[in-house]
Amino acid sequence: MIKDLNPHEKGIIRLAAIADIHCNKTSHETLRPLFSQIAQSADLLLLGGDLVDYGLPEEAAILAKELESLKLPIVGVLGNHEFESGKQEDVVRILSEAGAVMLDGDAYEIGGIGFAGVKGFAGGFGERALQPWGEQTIKGFVHEAIGEALKLESALAKLRTEQRIALLHYSPIESTVKGEPVEIYPFLGSSRLEEPLNRYPVTFVFHGHAHHGSPEGRTKSNVPVYNVAMKLLQQVFPDRPPFRVIELPAA
Repeated sequence: MIKDLNPHEKGIIRLAAIADIHCNKTSHETLRPLFSQIAQSADLLLLGGDLVDYGLPEEAAILAKELESLKLPIVGVLGNHEFESGKQEDVVRILSEAGAVMLDGDAYEIGGIGFAGVKGFAGGFGERALQPWGEQTIKGFVHEAIGEALKLESALAKLRTEQRIALLHYSPIESTVKGEPVEIYPFLGSSRLEEPLNRYPVTFVFHGHAHHGSPEGRTKSNVPVYNVAMKLLQQVFPDRPPFRVIELPAA
């Protein structure tokens, strides 16, 4: 059941964003205090993928139990870990039954805010991005990134709200993966995902995946991009809860 959005009494909507929770079969006690803090700090929760560790329905059921207790609307996307066991459809179903709106190239509007969500994919950034040339395997890899970018563009094109939020797992820009080993940059995101973000008006972008990257960056069109991988936020802001809160004016 999708939950209602109740703006904060000060006329603002507080968005909490977190990614890479990596819920596993022993996560019961660790997640409860986290979601309690989120419930006190936000009016809506964004989940940026890698929500479970091995993509198992059993892991999703543990996470779903915690999410059900939240009275907040929840919008999420999948990450690469959800695909590990080939059970991603079961994971989506379980989280959706717990009240999460899981996006995969979809647009969703609530409280005057529009959300466009995709998992995204890898391939690298700028002039160093992998090109679709040579072996069929390489072409397929690049076409996967292009397909995700097209899904993001389609979702953004459907939004008619003044405030538009893009939610991904992989990064659309290089600056928020800096801090990771340079050798793995091509596997952390793709600048092809940035192209639709520069064509359509976007207020903020959230992603995860780069656990040791950088917490903030900007697209070429100067849109703020936030890396909300939980481990990164724990490292960079050790005195804060490991999620990001952004405030928007209520419609």
